Amino acid sequence: MADSSDSVSIDMESISLGGKEYLVKTHHGTVLVAVFGDQDKPALITYPDLALNHISCFQGLFFCPEASSLLLHNFCIYHISPPGHEFGAPPICPDGFMPSVDDLADQIVEVLNFFGLGAVLCMGVTAGAYILTLFAMKYRQRVLGLILISPLCRAPSWTEWLLNKVMSNLLYFYGMCGVVKELLLKRYFSKEVRGNVQVPESDTVQACRRLLDERQGINIWQFLEAMNGRPDLSEGLRKLHCRSLIFVGENSPFHSEALHMTSKLDRRYSALVEVRKTFYCLTML
Repeated sequence: MADSSDSVSIDMESISLGGKEYLVKTHHGTVLVAVFGDQDKPALITYPDLALNHISCFQGLFFCPEASSLLLHNFCIYHISPPGHEFGAPPICPDGFMPSVDDLADQIVEVLNFFGLGAVLCMGVTAGAYILTLFAMKYRQRVLGLILISPLCRAPSWTEWLLNKVMSNLLYFYGMCGVVKELLLKRYFSKEVRGNVQVPESDTVQACRRLLDERQGINIWQFLEAMNGRPDLSEGLRKLHCRSLIFVGENSPFHSEALHMTSKLDRRYSALVEVRKTFYCLTML
């Protein structure tokens, strides 16, 4: 690990899944990393979507006994939370440093250096998939492969940019208000899962709604602002020679983005899996 002047760690037992949590100090702020498994095993790095953390984003995957035992048998898992997305995080000063997507990607290499890791396997969801793809493009020798779920790779369209600006203003002035929660739930889940007048919300959606209540709006605002200013990665994807596996639901609003990304990747090293009757996050459901 890096010396104590660069990083500090908290060796606490995670109540939910039995892992250990570390606060890693980087040049672009402090991030929380939850570590599960034997650190002598190959590393799997995860990065969640906007307003989520490793529990709310990856619970469906890691609470599944078969998947969890398979992953922990083969990997040590390092869950990286975006700044301020961990449980109990204090509000980030809005007048302080505003990290860009490049800064967030650079944080990842500092996390790897902190744990003494070499090349790793990466798993990310939507905004997290974008950050990990950017990381793989900047630090190709540090990435063995990418597992991307409903990924983004292009700059925001005008429609997305405007929607994000509306949500950003609401987060800045009103915090995690009802409108923002509904917009985020639409991002995460299909109409069928969210329910309606006749059909109640699923337990997963209700649990996610409660978790969103605990988020600091200003912290989500900072990540959203970074993502709303992201550049297009399309032209650099062909140069990625790590193995890339993309999952997307056939009804996902990110379906066209996943198809576009697949078309830009070298087909010798990439594959697309379209999942029927799945809207967004395979790891959540």
